[in-house]
Amino acid sequence: MQVIRDTYGRSFKTLRVSLLSACNLGCVYCISGDDALKESNAVAAKEHLTVPALLQIIERLHRQLDLDTIRLTGGEPLLYNGLTEVIRGIRSMGIPHIKLTTNGFLLERMAIPIREAGMEAINVSLDAIEEETFFRMSKRHSVARIIRGIDAAQQAGLSVKINTVMMKGMNDSQILPLADFAFSRGVRIRYLELMAMGHLHDHAAGLLITRDRILSVMAERYRFSPLMREGSATANYWQTEEGHVFGVIANESEPFCGDCNRLRLDSMGNIYGCLSSNHPIPLDAGEADWSGKLEEALAQKQAVRFIGSDLSMLHIGG
Repeated sequence: MQVIRDTYGRSFKTLRVSLLSACNLGCVYCISGDDALKESNAVAAKEHLTVPALLQIIERLHRQLDLDTIRLTGGEPLLYNGLTEVIRGIRSMGIPHIKLTTNGFLLERMAIPIREAGMEAINVSLDAIEEETFFRMSKRHSVARIIRGIDAAQQAGLSVKINTVMMKGMNDSQILPLADFAFSRGVRIRYLELMAMGHLHDHAAGLLITRDRILSVMAERYRFSPLMREGSATANYWQTEEGHVFGVIANESEPFCGDCNRLRLDSMGNIYGCLSSNHPIPLDAGEADWSGKLEEALAQKQAVRFIGSDLSMLHIGG
């Protein structure tokens, strides 16, 4: 097996797979307006890899990279008709860890099927626990539905984390309420600094809630101390005196580019080495060796700092 590394010693061990670009929420940091979401979903319904084609690509990448983790994303991956088949196929490849990121809207009925297929851990995107603020962020109602999904996932034996994208003037008030909710369920919550992606590429700075601000708000209610960061992790974690754990993914305040090991595969068979690149690298099934493509993707990684791109997270995967 050829080991592909760049001058910083980085390689690819985690593959993030965007199953499709369609979504059933309209989160304001991902897409601008319901009309744009409907148009995007209409295209996404027609343009994504079949299950056999997707599994063939993942298997080839695994043979070259000896992958440690697969994370299934979207769009919204629970909308993908062949999801359980994909999970079973990945499990049969012997890849140690299979994880998924979801908005949780369909999780209540999908938790048991994906667990039985071989899923072990999920991240649920939840940007507010208060209904009005949730609607402001997602353009949809029913926080209760997502909470039921989280409960169902835990009951099914899935490891659950909550991801919250923080936006100034939008969900500032939700830091402590979301922490209280997560801690009541024994769930880790990670607060994400806003990424300069898609329609917000040139406008994210004015909406940024920094790591220091998040920690300051958490300190109003909790006493906590830092935990050691794991290699290639996106989040730094803290533990409260009560034993609860929360994290911050501080792509602006404390970038984690230096040891990033993630490769992204979109729903049409293109790879990206970095979210800061909007240049897809198509994988040709007829090529005997993808080493050149993988080296090209590795070269896309930023040396130090995340800069974002005008490519929407809806299409490259969260």
